[in-house]
Order: sequence, then structure tokens, then C-alpha cells
Amino acid sequence: MFAFLSGRPCLDLTTTLRVRHREPVETLRTPRDARDWIEQAGLTERVAVDDTGLVRLRGFREVIHRLARAALAAAPPDPADVRRLNEVAARPPTVPCLVDGAVRHRGDLDQALSTLARDAIDLLTGPQAGRVRECAHPDCSRLFLDASHAGRRRWCGMAACGNKSKSAAYRRRVRGGMGR
Repeated sequence: MFAFLSGRPCLDLTTTLRVRHREPVETLRTPRDARDWIEQAGLTERVAVDDTGLVRLRGFREVIHRLARAALAAAPPDPADVRRLNEVAARPPTVPCLVDGAVRHRGDLDQALSTLARDAIDLLTGPQAGRVRECAHPDCSRLFLDASHAGRRRWCGMAACGNKSKSAAYRRRVRGGMGR
């Protein structure tokens, strides 16, 4: 159900509200959706999320989204959002554990949120802050980290938005050439 295409967990969280600029589609509709997203993101396993936790996760998602949009616009962030980010990051993060030769993370909702906050701080204050982009496809509002060598990536992913955009441009070119 969830796509993790953004290149960073904090940006992946922002994409759980899709098509923000038109008719937003909420994918975190229930506490179970929130729990599933946290687990699929690899933040922690078997996390308990109730209605209050769902509201907290959605609210924190919007804090990260506003901070990332500020970075995208090279604008100063809202001090209230910075305060909230720092408050959440001050809590302990999830704990990595070695389980059957693989790393698994353990923790509760507060620890998962702290891990996301720390990821956002690392992204938005580091050298990659200038590489936060918004997908150029008109039906997508996904923020992503442009990790391409040239730094000119336009779409969140080629499998969906990139191919749709290129196909539409090709169809426009073909139709434009037919009337000549």
C-alpha cells in the first residue's frame, strides 16, 4: 500500500498524504495504517498506535512537510516547526537489534517519531538539503531526495511519474506532427 520512493524516511512520511496540491488523498486513515507504515518503513516492529498516536503521526508529518518545503524554497523555516522537530528528536530513537543476522529496530511510537525527526534534522541541515525536490508530474506532489549525479532529477520515480510524463510528451509530439 505504501511507496518508499523519496530516498529518506522523513520524506517518505510526507508522501502519506498524496496529491496535496489538488484533492489530497490520506493514506494514514486508521491507527492500523499508521502502524503498517511505521513497520513497512523499517522504523520498528509491532508498534502500538491508537487514535491519539495516529493524530500525532499525521501532525508530525505536516511539520516535516512544511520544513522540507521551506528547504525546497530556500526559505527560513517556521520557528514553531523547528521547536516541534527538536522536541520530538530529543526523545530516544528506536534501538537497532541483531536478529537472525539482520538488523531490526525496536521501540514505541515516540521512538519511531524521534527517529524520523533525527532523519529530518540530518537531511535539512546537511549537504543534501538543497537536493530536496517535488515531483514534476502534475498528479504527484511527492517530495524526494534527488540523489542523481547531475542533480537534475524531475520525477519521484521513473516507474510511475517519469514514464507517464514522457509518454504524455511523446503523445503530444506525435499528435502535433499529424496535422502537418
